[in-house]
Amino acid sequence: MKKNILLFLLLSVVAQAQTNRFFYEYKYIPDSNNKEDVKKEIMFLDISKNGSSYYSHDKFVSDSTGKADLERQLKAGSSNLNVNRREKAGQVSYKVTKDYPEFKTYLFKSISTDQYKVKEDKKPEWKILSDKQKIGEYKAQKATTSYGGREWTAWFASDIPFQDGPYKFYGLPGLIVKIEDATGSHSMTLVGNKTIQSPPAADKETQLPEGVRMIGFGGKEIEVTKDQFKKAWKAYVNDPTKNMREMMMRNTDTSKVSFKVKTADGKEMSDPNQVFREMEKRTKESLAKNNNPIEPDLVN
Repeated sequence: MKKNILLFLLLSVVAQAQTNRFFYEYKYIPDSNNKEDVKKEIMFLDISKNGSSYYSHDKFVSDSTGKADLERQLKAGSSNLNVNRREKAGQVSYKVTKDYPEFKTYLFKSISTDQYKVKEDKKPEWKILSDKQKIGEYKAQKATTSYGGREWTAWFASDIPFQDGPYKFYGLPGLIVKIEDATGSHSMTLVGNKTIQSPPAADKETQLPEGVRMIGFGGKEIEVTKDQFKKAWKAYVNDPTKNMREMMMRNTDTSKVSFKVKTADGKEMSDPNQVFREMEKRTKESLAKNNNPIEPDLVN
């Protein structure tokens, strides 16, 4: 059965007209002070002839549903836009793409209402070891690297002819089927794959009305270096609601701007000052509980 799968993958490469989708189970500990709280997320690694894309399954479904809902409201001419995410939003919000053959790598990550495209300036430098073991169905070989502020151990399968892997990892003579950091805080393990007959269409940008910004919708990514992203991240940590306040100040017609949040006890707030205070409180609480990022060098 395994030989048939590998043959199918090889034929896909030759045909250069299909996308191979690999499913990874991503386990991670968001709070270094609570190591018993291990999160799980199914991630996609879509590999085509032009490159690869690594992203969350749940976020993809949620974004697709939300975008369709938003576009229906825009088409109907609604002035009171509301996106109700009925699906699980996903815990992993970032996406990583690699452009072949140079493996130009980009991280897509939002900070508040801004969406960033962060160009990677370093590639993983691997030390390939002689250790071998079976990971799931695959015969794999060990390799190590120091990357992003963590020490990583990877297992790659040379039988799978892709020099790629989850997140920003690539460059081994075979697909990375498992990778884990030395602290056990982050691990990605291949759990399945399938071939998509038609490659996923490129995301169509949702055109929002002038002066309107929504987190995760509309607008082009701001392409930045890693240092520029770190500067923007630090500014956000110091003042989480700055972008939202500036957006409100720019919109002179306040009747078109509304902010609503619900407190933990279900009380709805609509006064902007109260909303901003609540948002800042929640953001700081969230940041305190998400202190163990996959790439510490990017935010510290």
